[in-house]
Amino acid sequence: MSVECTHLDQVKLEELPESVDGCEDCLREGGKWMHLRICLSCGHVGCCDDSPSRHATAHAQATEHAVIRSLEPEEDWCWCFVDEVAYLLPDLRGKTRIPPSPLLYG
Repeated sequence: MSVECTHLDQVKLEELPESVDGCEDCLREGGKWMHLRICLSCGHVGCCDDSPSRHATAHAQATEHAVIRSLEPEEDWCWCFVDEVAYLLPDLRGKTRIPPSPLLYG
């Protein structure tokens, strides 16, 4: 396991979206999510591993996009699936409005 992310070259997003509707895959499939994560390579919004479908991890495995960021309020951490390390990216700008979790409030 690495102590730092070796996949920073995959980070393409410089600014977070103003808002998202939820986990893209859950919305398409009629599923429910717990927390939201955004792929920093392509902007895909998926659900966390506490969600039934674990779409953020599935996206990372299918695309080899290694780095995600939490979209949850008051959370600004990133995670590299390959190097298994969490860290902050201070140059990533913006905050994203998200809907409430259907598993928590729906």
